[in-house]
Amino acid sequence: MKQINRVGVIGAGVMGATIAAHLANSGTEVLLLDIAPQILTPQEHSLGYNLDSPQVKNRIAADGKIGLATLKPAPLYTIADLNRIEIGNLSDNLERLSECDWVIEVVVENLQIKCALLTKIAPHINASALLSSNTSGLPVDALAKALPESLQRRFAITHFFNPPRYMHLLELVPCAATDQTTIKTLNRFIRHRLGKGIVFAKDTPNFIANRIGVFAIFNAIAHMCDMGLSVEEVDSVSGVATARPKSAIFRTSDMVGLDTLAHVGNNSYEILTEDEARDFFKLPNFLKNMIEAGLLGDKSGQGFYRKENIEGKRQISFYDYTTGSYRIAEKPRFASVQAVSQIDDPARRIATLLASTDRAAEFAWRSLRDILLYATRRIPEIADDVVNIDNAMRWGFNWEIGPFEILDAIGVETFAQRARADGIDVPDSLTGVTRFYRFNDSGQKEYFDLTRRQYRPVPLPDGGIRLDTIKRSGGVIDRSRDASLLDLGDGVFGLEFHSKMNTIGGGILSMTRKALERTEQDGIGLVIGNQGRNFSVGANLMLVAVAIAEGAYDEIDMMVRAFQKTTMAIKYARVPVVVAPFGMTLGGGCEFALHATVINAHAETYMGMVEVGVGLLPAGGGTKEMCLRCVELAGSLNTPVSPLIFKRFKQIGMAAVSTSAAELYDLGYMRRGDRVSMNSDRLISDAKQQVLSLARTYVPGRPVTQIAAPGRSVTASIKTHLWNMQQGDFITAYEQQIGNSIAAVICGGDVPAGTAISEQSLLDLEREAFLSLCGQKKTAERIQHMLKKGRPLRN
Repeated sequence: MKQINRVGVIGAGVMGATIAAHLANSGTEVLLLDIAPQILTPQEHSLGYNLDSPQVKNRIAADGKIGLATLKPAPLYTIADLNRIEIGNLSDNLERLSECDWVIEVVVENLQIKCALLTKIAPHINASALLSSNTSGLPVDALAKALPESLQRRFAITHFFNPPRYMHLLELVPCAATDQTTIKTLNRFIRHRLGKGIVFAKDTPNFIANRIGVFAIFNAIAHMCDMGLSVEEVDSVSGVATARPKSAIFRTSDMVGLDTLAHVGNNSYEILTEDEARDFFKLPNFLKNMIEAGLLGDKSGQGFYRKENIEGKRQISFYDYTTGSYRIAEKPRFASVQAVSQIDDPARRIATLLASTDRAAEFAWRSLRDILLYATRRIPEIADDVVNIDNAMRWGFNWEIGPFEILDAIGVETFAQRARADGIDVPDSLTGVTRFYRFNDSGQKEYFDLTRRQYRPVPLPDGGIRLDTIKRSGGVIDRSRDASLLDLGDGVFGLEFHSKMNTIGGGILSMTRKALERTEQDGIGLVIGNQGRNFSVGANLMLVAVAIAEGAYDEIDMMVRAFQKTTMAIKYARVPVVVAPFGMTLGGGCEFALHATVINAHAETYMGMVEVGVGLLPAGGGTKEMCLRCVELAGSLNTPVSPLIFKRFKQIGMAAVSTSAAELYDLGYMRRGDRVSMNSDRLISDAKQQVLSLARTYVPGRPVTQIAAPGRSVTASIKTHLWNMQQGDFITAYEQQIGNSIAAVICGGDVPAGTAISEQSLLDLEREAFLSLCGQKKTAERIQHMLKKGRPLRN
């Protein structure tokens, strides 16, 4: 199979540049080309440039590359990744496309322009290279006609979702001539190197995700108008309450752009002449009026929502489509929505909501009913099976569960009966289907194939491990309410968190120690990971809040001791322990990772010790570990420890969180030997391979007893810095107090520099400082604010 080492990207607009950025994130060399400008800028005139100057010819590509450094959300893992992107222009550098193993066309969404470009570049694509077009819905066979037959076999559509770094979905659409080698090569590279989830779409308008997602938006608008609901009311029910993202319908529309939404809607109406739901794509008059008035969403500062600063306070208003004016947002409260707000399981959340009888529940039923019927009727038109559609909606529109998983949550027969009671035709394909997903007797997950009318195995990503399959196939060794110990095979055990938001409390701490004991007895190594939405948001703050309220400081002391005992058990286990963090890995979750033999992180890992936000400091070994690592590094480099301590102190004091796994090396949370996985589907598998590799030569360590303490002089310097910041109103007086506590711990206590201290003495300092801060009123206020508002209080 062909190796892809260098990729050409044609088109340096936002989409092309951000695709180039993500290729660079993966370690791939990129050639970014765009047209040569035909007009000089005033600055170019003043510098004496002409249209033949390289700086002018490469300007568009250069601007695209330079813009990546400041674009939000950040398209790059690190600024250093820019060095992998080389720029050029289509006038001088077309022949350099022959150096590329894959060329991606990312120009304006216009069939005629794309075809002309494909014809122009075709002679410069080498005989073994692959070629693809990034389009959200143009026909692939029409594009392929612009190419010679020999190149059509190596051509396909690769539809990246925006922003490419963050959106997991990529729709892969072959043309009639595309050969299987091309599909396999692209599939492997895009999954493994770029970390994408691939769905296989057909050559139909808008492919899979946009076809169903845009229908869902226009369908919601129709029901909103019919029921007399407001934009704000619809969003309150069409977001998390129905297992979709918080942006719901209208915040999502504002992000996409109302002009873009209208363009897709108009095109859908024109092209989908045989679509039974075609009329839903007609633009309502109020939406036309909004676009004419320049109310385009986020790009214009106002759309369905408008944010304003009035007398120093942020005010959010929503568009009243009945009057054409804005109204102040009121945060509607429907009983049905409030009733499901604490239900974590998305399937149960939807079923519970639909059992209610208020207007929100009625809207939810009507909109979901139409979406699920629409998705059902699209097989086999847009995809061959339910798996591709469910994956497309989860990965492309951030639904928690896909349409057919929602049908299972409602009950397929229950759904069909209720839809018929509404006078709605139900497709014959649903007849006889009891559920779309099931686990067979061997624990393998299967889906119901609507075309073949039989259950088939859900494809497992190459090398992937599904924890739900392991649990269903007898792989559970031990289990508690908050965590499970699983057999991953080959002597490797896995510890899975499944508490609410994977918060770490007594149940996880106890099961972790049990897991280590069992692995040391019967296994060769342990993986700590899970397949939830985040690795862990940290320690269970509610337990701390209750203990503070009750004055149960002995209980807090026991909690901290138990946490420290657990992290030290991880660090000094007699078998290798690999922690596999991903997503939010905060506070105690970060401290678990810091004590691993090796960290195998997903590329999108947002890790940090954020305890200062609730008036505390890391006391599960995190502050200790930062001190120890600084002292060890200073010793190995024969350099003063104080600058290193200052850097780590600042991280803790500012609750710094990485924006990618790549940043964790500079933060000192990951070290040489730690690894990053691009594809989340392979994270547990990659961590298991790390255990197998480590187990061959693993030698357990022993707690360090001779650490040269940075000492009171470094503490004094940090405290002086904090005093200056407080005097300048950069931090509050209480933040100065918290910082002083952190400084005392990370410097090893009130001892002369170089005094020999141990890991245990650092842990004792952590615990004592933590308990002291728990006794402060302002810490209690910060904790309560975080629990109620979900954001830190600065007091």
